[in-house]
Amino acid sequence: MSTTQPLLIELGTEELPVKALPGLAQAFFDGVLDGLHKRGIGFDRDGAKPLYTPRRLAVLLRAVDVQQPEQKSEVLGPYLNIALDAEGQPTKALQGFAAKAGIDWTALERTSDAKGERFVHRATKPGADTASLLEEIVREALAAMPIPKPMRWGGHDYGFARPVHWLVLLLGKDVVPAQVLGVSSDRMSRGHRFMHDKPVWFSLPGDYIESLRGANVLVDPDERRERIVQEVTAAASATGGSARIDAGILEEVNGLTEWPVAIACGFEREFLAVPQEALIATMEANQKFFPVLDAAGTLSERFIGVANISSRDESEVRKGYERVIRPRFADAKFFFDEDLKQGLASMGEGLKTVKYQDKLGTVADKVARVAALAEAIAPAAGVDPAQARRAAELSKNDLQSRMVNEFPELQGIAGRYYAKAAGEGADISVAIDEIYMPRFATDAVAPSKLGQVLAVAERVDTLAGGFCAGLKPTGNKDPFALRRSALGLARTIVESELELDLSKAIQRAVWSAERCIKVAAWREKLKKINAGFPTENWEDLALVNDPFAAAPDQMLENDLEVKPIGAEDLRVTDVVDFIVDRLRNYYGDQSVPSQQFESVAVLRLTSLLDFDRRLKAIAEFAKLPEAEALAAANKRSRNILKKVEGEVPSAIDASLFNEPAERELAEAVDAAVADTDPLLAQRDYVAVLGRLARLRPQVDAFFDKVMVNVDDSAVRNNRLALLKRLSDRLGSVAAIEHLSI
Repeated sequence: MSTTQPLLIELGTEELPVKALPGLAQAFFDGVLDGLHKRGIGFDRDGAKPLYTPRRLAVLLRAVDVQQPEQKSEVLGPYLNIALDAEGQPTKALQGFAAKAGIDWTALERTSDAKGERFVHRATKPGADTASLLEEIVREALAAMPIPKPMRWGGHDYGFARPVHWLVLLLGKDVVPAQVLGVSSDRMSRGHRFMHDKPVWFSLPGDYIESLRGANVLVDPDERRERIVQEVTAAASATGGSARIDAGILEEVNGLTEWPVAIACGFEREFLAVPQEALIATMEANQKFFPVLDAAGTLSERFIGVANISSRDESEVRKGYERVIRPRFADAKFFFDEDLKQGLASMGEGLKTVKYQDKLGTVADKVARVAALAEAIAPAAGVDPAQARRAAELSKNDLQSRMVNEFPELQGIAGRYYAKAAGEGADISVAIDEIYMPRFATDAVAPSKLGQVLAVAERVDTLAGGFCAGLKPTGNKDPFALRRSALGLARTIVESELELDLSKAIQRAVWSAERCIKVAAWREKLKKINAGFPTENWEDLALVNDPFAAAPDQMLENDLEVKPIGAEDLRVTDVVDFIVDRLRNYYGDQSVPSQQFESVAVLRLTSLLDFDRRLKAIAEFAKLPEAEALAAANKRSRNILKKVEGEVPSAIDASLFNEPAERELAEAVDAAVADTDPLLAQRDYVAVLGRLARLRPQVDAFFDKVMVNVDDSAVRNNRLALLKRLSDRLGSVAAIEHLSI
C-alpha cells in the first residue's frame, strides 16, 4: 500500500461575501496545511493553492502521508534529591510521577541539566492514521478563519460566514468520515447552480478540477480570472474598443462567478456628456461592469457585463444589464446638468456653513487659508500668485455639488469639469483636480506646477492646523490622516523638484491656523453672549468670509484667554520633524539604508529637495573605497570635539605644527575647502563628497601619527581647531559619521 495519498477537502456553502472570499479561501488553505504540519504529517505542497468559487472553499493536495510518524514524548520528573530518600528509596513524589506515567519507577530514565540529575519518562508510540485526524484538522482550520460576524442557521449553535450545505473529504479513493458544521462528509459535490444543478461525484481527488469543469464550475480562481480577461477583452474588441479592466473589479467579478461569460452592452450617446469618471464609477463600483474605451482612451457608449451563466438568449441578459444602468446614468446626467446651472463659483457659498474642524472653523475658512498660502509659495514654483489664489479659492467648491454628493470619489474631478464649463483657464481647471494628488500610496504627484502648489498648500495647512488644534497622531490613531498628508506633501516636493523653504511655509500656516482658532473661539463666545444674534450680521465683523481680516484683537484679548501667536516656533519644528519622519519609509522602500537616511536627517534641513539631493549624494559616496575610513575618522573627530570643555578655537596657527602629518592635513583641508566651496554653492554634492574622499591619506596619517590631547594647551587647541575644520567640511553634505558601524 502507498504511504501517501491525494487529499481533497471541499466545503460547500451558500454564496460567500465576494470581497472576503480570497482571504477566506487562503485562511482555510493555510489552516489545513498548518494542521497537517503540527501533527507531523508530511505532504507535497508543489502546485497547491487555495481553490474557491462563490459557493465553495477547497484544498487539493496531490500527496499526503497516510500515517503520522512515531510519536516520541519526554516528560521530566523530580530531581534525585526530591525523588529518592536517604536510603535510595522512591519518595511519594517519584512514586506519583511513575504512577502517572503508568510504569514502575525503576523503568524511568535519568537525565541531567544545570540544576542536577533528575528522572525522566521517555515513550514512543505509533503515529495515528491521517484519516483519523482529518476531521479535527478541518474543524481547527474553520475555527481559525477570520469571520467577524458568523451566520447561524436552523437551530444550530454554531456559525460560519454563510450556511454550509455539503462536505467532500477524500483521502485517496476513500471517503473520510467526518461531521462538520452540521453536514457529513461524502464524495458528492454540486455543479453550477443553474447550468448543472445536480450532484458531482468524485472517485479520486485528482478528478476534482476536471469534474467540476464538466459541471460548468471553474474552481481554480486563476483559470477563472484568465477566462474573464480573455472574454472581456474579446467582447470589447468586437465593438471596436478596448476594455478598461480594473484589478479590483476583476477580482470582485472573479468572486461572483463560477462560469463567467462576457456580454457586450451599450447605452445612449447622450450620456457621454456627463464626466466619464462618473459613468465609469457607476459601471465599476455599482454594477461590476467593464467600461469600453475608444482608440483615444476616452469612454465609449459600450461596456461589458460578465454573467455567471451561458444563456440561451444572451440578448435578454444584455437588456437586463442595460436596463439596470440607465437610471443611474440618468441620475448622473441630472446632477451634472443641475450643477452646471448653479455654477462652480456660487457653490462656494455653501462652504461657509460646513464645519471643517471645531477649532479651525469652516471649510470656507480652510479655503481662505490655503488660498493665502498658495499665493505666498507660488513664486517658488514659478507660478503666477494670482492664478494660484484663484485656483485655491475654487478648489473646494465642488464639495457642494450634487455630483460629488452622489459620487464622493469625484471631488476635484467634478470641480475640473465645472471650472472648465465656467470659462476658467485650463491650468486652473486641472489644478482643482490635482490638489488631491497623490490620492493613494501608489498614485503619482500632481503633474502641473500649479497643481503642485495647490497640493503643497493644502497639505501644509492641514498639517499646521492639525498640530495647532491638538490633533497630532498618537500610536495607531490618526483621525485627521496627518501621516498621509505629510507623506503626500513630501513626495510632491521631492518628486516635483520644488525648491521650497518648508519651515517658512509651515510658520505662515501655523500663524494662520492660530489666528483662525482665535476667531473660531471668538465666534463661539459671541454666540453665547448674544443668543439669537442674526447670522447675516456676522458679515459686518469681517470674520466669516476672511479669518485673516482685521479681527478685533482687543476684543479677543479682553474676552478670551488665548495663547499668543508667537508660540508657533516649536510647532513649526514639530511639523517639519513629523514630515521628515514620514520620509523614512519612503526612502526605505527605495532600499536606502537607515544609516544614510539618518546622516542627512540629523542636519534638520528645511528644504526637502535639498534633503533628497544630499541623500542621493551620500548613496554614491558610500560606494567609494574611502567612505568607511572617512566616516570612522569623522566619528572619531566628533567624539574628541564633544569632550572639549569650552569653545573649540576656529583659528589655525601653522607655526604651531610640529608634526609633518598635521601640516599635510592642514594643507589638504585648505585645498579641499577651496575646491568644494563653489561646489557647495552649486549644490553639486556628489562632486563635493568625491573631492573630500581624496583626503583619506592625510586623515589616516594624522590619526596614526599625531596625538591631539597633548599637555601643551596651545598645540592641543591648534590641533582641535584643525579637527574642527576637517570635521565641518566632511559633514558639509551629511553627517557621514553615521555611515561608520
